[in-house]
Amino acid sequence: MEAWVRPLVSLHRRGLRRHLPLLLALLALGGSLAKARGLLPDTYFSNRRNVFNLYFVKLSWGWTMGLLLPFIFTSNYIIGRNIMFVLRRSSSVVVGTAIWFFCTRAFHVIENFTGKCYELQNMTVVPKFEQMNDCRKGGHMWLGFDISGHCFLLSYCALTMVEEIAVMNKLQKMEQKPGKAVDTIIKSLFIALNALLLLWVWMFSCTAVYFHDLPHKILGTAVGFAAWYGTYKVWYKKPFSPGLPPETEDKQE
Repeated sequence: MEAWVRPLVSLHRRGLRRHLPLLLALLALGGSLAKARGLLPDTYFSNRRNVFNLYFVKLSWGWTMGLLLPFIFTSNYIIGRNIMFVLRRSSSVVVGTAIWFFCTRAFHVIENFTGKCYELQNMTVVPKFEQMNDCRKGGHMWLGFDISGHCFLLSYCALTMVEEIAVMNKLQKMEQKPGKAVDTIIKSLFIALNALLLLWVWMFSCTAVYFHDLPHKILGTAVGFAAWYGTYKVWYKKPFSPGLPPETEDKQE
């Protein structure tokens, strides 16, 4: 397991957290341009019903928090040995969940407010359906300003993850190591989170290449960036907040 952990820690230490926003921005822009010009052929990942989209991306917040919460709890406790500090840090999950819920609901409202219902075959307006859900239940197509929820969520999940798992660098440097069982749990979660991070970046690039229009993807990504920046780069530096992960906190001092 250590053979996996060491190179991953080294990758994060060399600036993955610093460079990931730029990588995601380039993927969103480059993928959108590739889609607009039809540069890439259809693949398994261009099908909305591919297994990764159905069982991972659509449940991405659950997957992310399901792994991240126990990692935050155990790693932060080993470093701080203070349960109140751990509970404070774990509250970042509550903040993130509130942001996820509010933003996804807002996207739905915007699409509903800006759209109209159309017949699938001849694309004529169906005036009797004024709500998106009613239109789709009637077998028609709703066209509105569809901000990319996938671009928002995958970018926000990925940026949140790299902030939190950077603490592994500090754990590796500690002289007083945790017990074998706890050490195994933390390292297993760390490896799993990095695998999930890779999947989120890959699926983000697939979304950029195959789905949505450029404005929808850019705005979705921008909202994800704003949610991450507003929390980890602004609010979490304040006393009345969940606080920064210990590794990040040390670098701010």
